[in-house]
Amino acid sequence: MSHAMSDDQVAEELKKMTAFIRQEALEKAREIQIKADEEFAIEKSKLVRQETASIDSAYAKKHKQASMSQQVTRSTLANKTRLKVLGRGQELLDDLFEKVRNELSSASKDASKYEEMCRGLVLEGLYALNENKVALRARQQDFKTVKSAAESAKQEYTENIGGKVEIILDEKNPLPESSAGGVFIIGGSGKIDINNTLEERLKLSETDALPLVRRTLFGQNENRKFRD
Repeated sequence: MSHAMSDDQVAEELKKMTAFIRQEALEKAREIQIKADEEFAIEKSKLVRQETASIDSAYAKKHKQASMSQQVTRSTLANKTRLKVLGRGQELLDDLFEKVRNELSSASKDASKYEEMCRGLVLEGLYALNENKVALRARQQDFKTVKSAAESAKQEYTENIGGKVEIILDEKNPLPESSAGGVFIIGGSGKIDINNTLEERLKLSETDALPLVRRTLFGQNENRKFRD
């Protein structure tokens, strides 16, 4: 037989139920807070990693751009400096050969040296043509010198080659007086000629001797992989 609860008993039971419900609510709230904190920490860590990666990527890109810009600047400056040095070097070479050209006219002042020079120029032409008859052209003022030089060259040529050669000085077609000197050697019945004037020999020297002149003036180029 059940007894009805008194008001005090009902109040006590309600109090217990209220306390239980409150405790359950507090525990549930703590669980929710813990879960929220965990999710917040995870999301925060994810966002930090993303932002860090983005910053690192942006920095790497800027660093690469700065590095490339620096390389381009260095390369541009190096090229400008190199071109400036090459330009100055070429100016020095041009001045050098210009001075030599201006001094060519004095090459014939020393008669004995000039005759020996002409002998060598004629002899070179004889060896190159290897013909029985050649003609020479020279400045009118050099006729006497060239005749003597040609005779000496003819003698040496005959001794070395063994054959005879006739050398004729073309006095009807002298080289212009503005020429610095030297000779034209003509063979092949007038179809072949060798320009052994001093001006032409200087031009050949500018080309052939240029590497040696460069090394003498400016030193060996360390960047060259192959040497002559």
